[in-house]
Amino acid sequence: MDKKAKTIAACAGALVLIGAGVITYTVTRKDNEEPVSQSVAEVTEAPTEAPTVPLYDYVPSEEGMTERAKMLLKKNKDVVGWIRIPNTDVDYPFVRDPGAIPAGKDYYGGEAYEENSYYLDHDLDGSFLRCGTLFMDWRDRFGADEDDQSENIIIYGHNMANNTMFGSLRRYRQDFDFYEQAPFVQLSSNYRDYDYVICGFLITSGNWYSDFLYWNMEELDNEKEFKEFMDTVHARQMYDTGVDVKYGDKLVTLSTCYADEDNSRFIIVARRLRDGEVAGDLNSIERTEEYKKAHAPTEAPKETEQAAQGQ
Repeated sequence: MDKKAKTIAACAGALVLIGAGVITYTVTRKDNEEPVSQSVAEVTEAPTEAPTVPLYDYVPSEEGMTERAKMLLKKNKDVVGWIRIPNTDVDYPFVRDPGAIPAGKDYYGGEAYEENSYYLDHDLDGSFLRCGTLFMDWRDRFGADEDDQSENIIIYGHNMANNTMFGSLRRYRQDFDFYEQAPFVQLSSNYRDYDYVICGFLITSGNWYSDFLYWNMEELDNEKEFKEFMDTVHARQMYDTGVDVKYGDKLVTLSTCYADEDNSRFIIVARRLRDGEVAGDLNSIERTEEYKKAHAPTEAPKETEQAAQGQ
C-alpha cells in the first residue's frame, strides 16, 4: 500500500503541569466504582496512513449488549469495548477511531481530522484531553459476530509518565520478570468478555517506511500473512514467552510510544485463550515444542541417583 509521509509528534516523557495544577479528567470505569481522576502528560501519535478501505457506520443495537456497553454508548457512540490488564494500571474503555472526519461534523467539534487522530487528544465526551482515549484502529472490527472480528485488533494509547493510559506497559520491557506477574489481558467487546495471553513484546519503528508496518496488519486473512506477522514478532521479541501461536488464533496488539528520537514504538502482542486454557494460570497455556524442550527438567545421572540413595 502507498503511504503518506507524516511527521509524528514527540513521545510523552514527563508530566505536564498547566498553571498551578495538573490537568485531570474523570472516567466512570464500572457501574459500581467511583470515578477516577487521571493525571496526564503530552500526546503522542499513532502511525497513520492514507485511507485504503471504506468506513463502516455505527449501527446502534442493544441485542446481547452488556449493561456497561449500553451505559458507555450513551456517552460516546464510538465505544467498542473495555481493556484491563491485571497487575497493571490499564483498566479503561476504548473506542474505534471514526476514520477521516470532514469539517462540519458537529459530533466531533466541527474540525477536520485524519484517520487515527481524533482520540489522540479527546476524552469520551469530546472535550480536549492531552492524554486522549485508548482507541482501536479505524479499520478494525470487534463486534458481536466473532467470525467478522479482525484477526489482529490494534489498540493505541499514550505512554504516560504517570502510568495512566499505556504508561504502565513500560514495566514489561524494564523488568522481564514482570511478565510472570501480568501475562494476561482481559478484552471485552460490547457483547462479551475475552481473555488473552501475552505472546510477545518488542520495540519497532513507527515510521511509514518501516519494514514492519504492524498497524497495517489487522486482517491476517491467510496463513502466509499471519505467519509473516508472528515471525517478525518472534524475531524481534525482547523476551521469549514460549506461548504457542497458530494461524486461526485471534490477536490483539497494544501500541504505545518508546522514544521520539527515532519515532519508535513499544508494542505488546497477545492471543486469545484456547479451549482448556485458564486466565490467571500460566501453567494451562500451551507452549511451543521448542520452549517445552528448553525448559524440561533435566534427569540426574544414574550414579548421582545411586549415591543419593546410599548404593
